[in-house]
Amino acid sequence: MVDDAHSHITRPPASFSAAYDTVLAAWPVPVEPVDVRTDFGTTRVHVCGPVDAPPLVLLPGGGTTSTVWYANVSELAATHRVYAPDILGDVGHSPADGPRPVKELADFMDWLDTLLSHFDIGAADVCGYSYGARIALGYALHARDRVRRLALIDPNNCFAGMKPGYLLHALPLLIRPTAARARAHIAWEAGGLPLDAAWREVYALGAARTPRAKAVRARRPPTGRLRELTVPTLVLLARQSKVHDIERVQAGAERLLPDVECAVIDGASHHGLPMANAKEVNRRLGAFFSAGA
Repeated sequence: MVDDAHSHITRPPASFSAAYDTVLAAWPVPVEPVDVRTDFGTTRVHVCGPVDAPPLVLLPGGGTTSTVWYANVSELAATHRVYAPDILGDVGHSPADGPRPVKELADFMDWLDTLLSHFDIGAADVCGYSYGARIALGYALHARDRVRRLALIDPNNCFAGMKPGYLLHALPLLIRPTAARARAHIAWEAGGLPLDAAWREVYALGAARTPRAKAVRARRPPTGRLRELTVPTLVLLARQSKVHDIERVQAGAERLLPDVECAVIDGASHHGLPMANAKEVNRRLGAFFSAGA
């Protein structure tokens, strides 16, 4: 695998926290960590960009943490006030330790309502990656007046299901997660395409980290609700993704969404897309969000 942004790092970090801090330190813009108390628990949100710029919420994939945006945040924060939370109850610094448990997707909708209100955000651009894309799409369906434009990066379970072969390969990691299994799994999915070595350690060490809330299963949205979603939407797909059939995902998005633009990025794996293919991802995200300015 290729270490594209942290080639100077030769020794894996000793702990998840060390790996997380290493990648966060590589963010090319000043970032302020803010802890927001919600009914579900305390959420770590990394905030950057001009205070008076339009707000942009970035939702990472499962197990990827908000650090996954390090290669995108410079361009995005040039035009937006960026809010990048760790997903509640997932790997990272957003423990689900509040009085309300996170049981279903609707709980994430209440969680995001609280986060936006905390930062006094009436409406925002929203971008989600992988599982975070499913949460982002759910939020656009839940609160259409609070989502101006929606970007979905290789989205899971939004317009098509995941491949059985991918789920079968991930089964050992799901049953007994270890750092070694996490490394092997994303290396298999990447198929020799680039993965950032420092971020890979965040993912690997985070996979074995406890405690971690039980994952919330998010079914695909009903087709009728998707057909009613008028929020302008961008769907970016990884050509070599092993997670799902990208042709089915694209066909589903174009068939169901009234206002959608889809693009397939060559030389991209599911796990590497935001980082290894950052130049093209950033170009397309920038053009999409600026169109709504």
